[in-house]
Amino acid sequence: MSEIFGAEAYTPKEVAARIETVGVTKANLPLIPLAALGVLAGGFIGLGALFYTLVVSDSSLSFAVQRVLGGTVFSLGLILVVVAGAELFTGNNLMVMAWVDRQISTKLIVRNLGLVYITNFFGAAGLALLVALSGQATMNGGAVGATAIAIATGKCSLGFGEAFFRGVLCNVLVCLAVWLAMAGKSVTDRIVAVIFPITAFVAAGFEHCVANMYFVPLGLILAEGNGPAELSWSAFAIHNLLPVTLGNLVGGAGMVGMVYWVIYCRGKSG
Repeated sequence: MSEIFGAEAYTPKEVAARIETVGVTKANLPLIPLAALGVLAGGFIGLGALFYTLVVSDSSLSFAVQRVLGGTVFSLGLILVVVAGAELFTGNNLMVMAWVDRQISTKLIVRNLGLVYITNFFGAAGLALLVALSGQATMNGGAVGATAIAIATGKCSLGFGEAFFRGVLCNVLVCLAVWLAMAGKSVTDRIVAVIFPITAFVAAGFEHCVANMYFVPLGLILAEGNGPAELSWSAFAIHNLLPVTLGNLVGGAGMVGMVYWVIYCRGKSG
């Protein structure tokens, strides 16, 4: 155990303290750097989603291989966020630990999550526009574009409850990936820590609000108004983005952040 929780990695209690410290730093970031880092995170997650779409457009792969390989390459997005540095709404749900510990105010956490959410959308949807303009959808005989439209349609067709609970399960895994990455002491540690939880959530078909800010706008742009009836901006907002965002908040802030706060931080300051 000493090799695992000694020099090779931070202990879970140390990770909790590090996450609270990082939460305070995030909460006090100036407006322009915070917004720019939010745009970057949206773009980074979009790059992972682009990679995923390319893989799953290959119909020669079996279901399991397609899902697991797609999830593995999607991990690129969070790897970029964690290693290169960016502000991601779903990962920032862990700021709740610093908030509950009264290290940051309600105003600051709402400011961070609100601005990061909006700028994540600009980054992800902006990348979707660039990808559409690049003609990347014509790859594999047009299968990449058809797959992108099918993915977007499927997301807009989810029931509210289904989308919500997929969002909960997704951000449990995303925030656990962030937690594990915070335990690492090298770039390699952080990359390896991210891959398995992210692969699991993608392979299982769970829903990530920022990834969907790329997937669905791309499908809408490629369909050019001629897609299935289920695929529309209003359906995206009501049937997917709203319930998935709420689910992500419950899963990340509630089922990871608050649980670990109770275990490692509650009562530490008397």
